[in-house]
Amino acid sequence: MTSSLPFADKQGKFRILLVEDHPIFRQGMIQLINHEADLKVCGEAETAAAALSAIEKQKPDLALVDITLKGTNGVELIKNIQSKFPNLPTLVLSMHEESLYAERAMRAGARGYVMKQEAASQVMLAIRTVLSGNLYLSPEMNLSMIQKFLAGPDGKINSAVAGLTDRELEILHLIGKGRRSREIATEIMLSIKTVETHRGKLKEKLNLRTSADLVRFAVAWSEQAV
Repeated sequence: MTSSLPFADKQGKFRILLVEDHPIFRQGMIQLINHEADLKVCGEAETAAAALSAIEKQKPDLALVDITLKGTNGVELIKNIQSKFPNLPTLVLSMHEESLYAERAMRAGARGYVMKQEAASQVMLAIRTVLSGNLYLSPEMNLSMIQKFLAGPDGKINSAVAGLTDRELEILHLIGKGRRSREIATEIMLSIKTVETHRGKLKEKLNLRTSADLVRFAVAWSEQAV
């Protein structure tokens, strides 16, 4: 891409790449976007590898990325997109609470974060805001990030949680929601052994002794985070 800002194609439409691993939701979003006069889906992908390949071939104006993808994490994909295609803006569209992932996604290079349960009009507003070169967050999240910035390093952020990897944070969140290792493995497309390894690293990083301690911490943290 040769410009830092996207541009409409010959039909006057901005080209959107949809990166989403749930087929039904993906098809619904394609219909919504293609119904807009100035937007169209130029490609779709359900894995990080497929997304990077599609970007190379389709040259989209915007990548609309979910946090949870088959075999990877959307935040990691955003980092890869920023590394390989630094001029391509990305917008996160996710079921995960904005308060849990928005800051990480933005630090990774995303230009905005919108939740799936928002009205279609709000999602389209987020898309157009990012396409125009601006950042998009909900008013509540904007305020939260401003307050966090003003609070400085002595704010209420749990430094141990802040030091977790994106995958570890995702698994901590799911543990806090009551998911067992087998359920987590199925949901984020990992082996049970890999999930158990992550749980072990979580206990180590959070200075927790037992699995029960980890569950109690995860539940308390999830409730505080949202």
